[in-house]
Formats: sequence, structure tokens, C-alpha cells
Amino acid sequence: MEPLVADAEPARRTRAARPARRDNAAKIAGVPYIVRNIPTYDILGEENLVKIERVADRILSEVGIEFRDDPASLDHWKRAGAKVEGVLVRFEPGMLNEIVSTAPAQFTQHARNPAHNVEIGGSNVVFSPAYGSPFVMDLDKGRRYGTLEDFRNFIKLAQSSPWLHHSGGTICEPVDIPVNKRHLDMVYSHIKYSDRAFMGSITAEERAEDSIDMARLVFGRDFVDRNCVILGNVNVNSPLVWDGTMTKSLRAYARANQAAVIVPFILGGAMGPVTNAGAIAQSYAETLAGCALTQLERKGAPVIFGNFLSSMSLRSGSPTFGTPEPAIGSMVIGQLARRLKLPLRCAGNFSNSKRPDAQAMQEGVMSMLSAVHCGANFILHSAGFLDGLLAMSYEKFVMDTDFCGALHSYLAGVVVDDNTLAMDAFLQVGPGSHFLGCDHTMRNYQTAFWDSALSDNEPFEKWSEEGGSTDMATRANKRWKKTLAEYEVPPLDVAIDEALTDYIERRKNSMADAWY
Repeated sequence: MEPLVADAEPARRTRAARPARRDNAAKIAGVPYIVRNIPTYDILGEENLVKIERVADRILSEVGIEFRDDPASLDHWKRAGAKVEGVLVRFEPGMLNEIVSTAPAQFTQHARNPAHNVEIGGSNVVFSPAYGSPFVMDLDKGRRYGTLEDFRNFIKLAQSSPWLHHSGGTICEPVDIPVNKRHLDMVYSHIKYSDRAFMGSITAEERAEDSIDMARLVFGRDFVDRNCVILGNVNVNSPLVWDGTMTKSLRAYARANQAAVIVPFILGGAMGPVTNAGAIAQSYAETLAGCALTQLERKGAPVIFGNFLSSMSLRSGSPTFGTPEPAIGSMVIGQLARRLKLPLRCAGNFSNSKRPDAQAMQEGVMSMLSAVHCGANFILHSAGFLDGLLAMSYEKFVMDTDFCGALHSYLAGVVVDDNTLAMDAFLQVGPGSHFLGCDHTMRNYQTAFWDSALSDNEPFEKWSEEGGSTDMATRANKRWKKTLAEYEVPPLDVAIDEALTDYIERRKNSMADAWY
């Protein structure tokens, strides 16, 4: 073995290489989506899965689900053979399973930059920002209502991160824009400031149709009719109610061959049982009904089987997030979705903390790892979630995307080949020496380990003297500001941009402002 001449030189080379190491890692991780190389974690055997499915069948057949304010949905169910009494619909066991069998197990959501197309389903994992917060917060200005500027800032931060794959949807509510018009600015912002796949509006049927029409201006009507280019995230009004606002939007997406993400929000003890198995059975029933409705609207339309289990404090009645019971429940939801052969949206980076602190990261890791291990394909709420989803945090967003970077490496698993087994390194180094400067290390050091952009791994003295004794939230504050300062708008065809702005102007002029 050839000895190192001195320890100082390799140390200097390593430090000098750190910026390049991070750039290289970003290029490697800057993939359109992750193909998981670790197995899903199945916690229940066949007998218990069948028990849950049978209870869900009993809920569907004996209790039923109400479909309110949408006669077209009731007509669909009548034609399909369900028992319809007023707005209450009951389903024979197995009926919905047969209906959803026409939905694809995997589909492509196209981005305006084809390099950022995502595959949803199978072994694929897509990280998307958090969704739906009315407030935003940062260390400088505190908690406040979200604006269109905040909305666009988060799109820019997502676009700038190599660890996210999707632009998301309602990253925060821009409350400075009228309720009936803000969806136009939101969809346009996703198209303008990101070239990744995105989500549209679901708050009214006409807003869903506006979102799809704007996507048609980008991709072309024929292309949209044949391919998925936009998602709509629709929620069940648990327990056991689908309201017309959601089903009309759901059907609008399905009718246009676009993917609806079907998601019940079950707060254990309030909108569902306090026991995990019962909440899972309820969630399964509610989601299955929504997925089936998409297929009655348009057979073969893409759909995502969604889930949002949550617990609550039974002392105060407050929702709790990032707790272990919903996390382990996600594992079962993953098993059930795979039995249906449907893509899965489940869990995310949840927290009830009011600051980007240790509670936020503890709860976030608990819930995010459950999403990874349950086999979720589309992980909404991957970054920014604070205050029980009431607030999007700039600092938490950056901290979460950094954690998403770690999950890229985690999901890659362990590669076993001649290079990774490193026999040549053992032969070169021999007993009692070190691997710092050997050929194998020099070939692999740039890509061997994930390198956090936020963590401080320096000795205490250096952290104290040079870094100002900062914590991660403070470093994240600097990071998001630097990212926005360096952000560059991805190119957008001028004719498409003009067509979009003309569409928005015409639609806004066609209606008076509504603020509720």
C-alpha cells in the first residue's frame, strides 16, 4: 500500500470539494421522481386485512354513504346497480372493487418540461409540497395570512429544490385575491414559475374546469384528452358524506381524463372511531366510493387512492399530527391500496408545532417515514407543514426539502456490486491503516454520502466561533432568502403565456369579486 505523504493535503482537498460535492449530489438527486429500491413494510397478515375489508363492505352495504347536492352522481350509482334512497347510497359487497378495476395501476403525469414528467404508481415515489394552509410564517414576520406573493415564493422554492418532484397545488391560500378568482392566479403561477407537474382547483366545478382549460392551453386539447397533465385533490366530508362540491369537481377531472386524488380526512374520535382498525375501515370505504365514481364518469380515468388519518387530544379536542397511531395505520392503508392495484397518496410531513423546532421535525419524521414505508406513490405535504396545516413555514419548507434529500438516499437502499463491496480498497489499504486517500475513496467520495445543505457537522468550536452558534431554523431562514434571490423563471412559450393571461382576464371580467 502506498502511504499518504501527509494528512493535511487530503483534508484540504475534501473541504475544497464540498461545494462540488453538493452540486454533484443535486444533479444526481435531481431526478423527476424516485424509483424505490427498498420494500414496503407490510404489518398485517391476510386474515386481518380481510377482516378490515369485510367491515368496510358492511359499512358500505348496511350504513351507506350520502352523496349530497349532485344528482348526476346519484344517477351514476343507480345505473351501476347501487341502492339509492334519496341521497343515501348502499353498495353490495365487492361492487366497488369491480368498478375500480378499470383504473390504471400506474400513470404518467406530464409536466410542461417533459424532463419533469412523473410516474405515479408502482414503485415510484413523488414528493410534493404541503397543501391548503391559510397562513404563512417565517422568523422575520411571524404568522400572517398568505398572499399571492407568498404563494409564488413557495412555488419558486419548490422549483429550486432538487429533492421535490412536483409543484403541488394550494401551497398556501392567497387571501388577497377574491375567492372565486384566486384559482386562476394560482394555476397560472404554477405554470409560469415552475416547469414541473402541478395540481388544479377543486373548490367548485367551474374552477376545476378552469384549471383543466388552462392546462389545455399549455398542452393542447387532444393531448390532455389522452394524457394526465393535472391533478385535483378532493376530500370526503367524513364521516360517510360526499358533498356535491367535491363530487362535481371529482367528476370534472375524471371527465377530462385527469387524475382525482381521493382523500378522506378522519380525525379519530371526531370524524371516525378512536380505534385504528375502525378508522382504517371507514377510510377505505369512503375512498373506494370516490375512486369508483371516477370510473363511472369515465372508465379508465387515472385516480389516486388517498388517505389522511389523524388523531386528536381527547383531553382538549384539538387535532394532533405526527403521532404514532396514524403513522402505523398508514402501513395498513398501503397494503389495502396495493390489493386494489391503485396508486397511493398517504401520510406526509405532518406537525402540530407552531415553530420550525424539535417538535416539528420529530412529528414530521414520524409521519414522513410512514409514507415512505407504506408505499405511498404521491406524497403531498412533503414540505412546509406547520400548526396542524394552518400555516406554511418558509423555514420548515427548506428544512423539509433537506430531509427529502436524505430520503432519496434512504429509498435507494443498498447497492451491492463490485464497486460497493470495495474489495480493491481492502487490498490497497490492508490492516491498521485508513481509507481516506485510497483509490476507491477518491473514486466514490463525491457521491458516497448524502450531504445536507443545512446540518452543521463542524466541531463545537468552529460552530461557535465561525457559525455564530446558529440552529437549523436560523440557517434555513438564510437559505430560503438566498434561494429566492437566485431563482430563475423557467422558459415559457410566449404564445402560451399570452393565451393564459387572456383567458384569465376574460374569466375574471365575467364575474364579480366574491370574498367568501
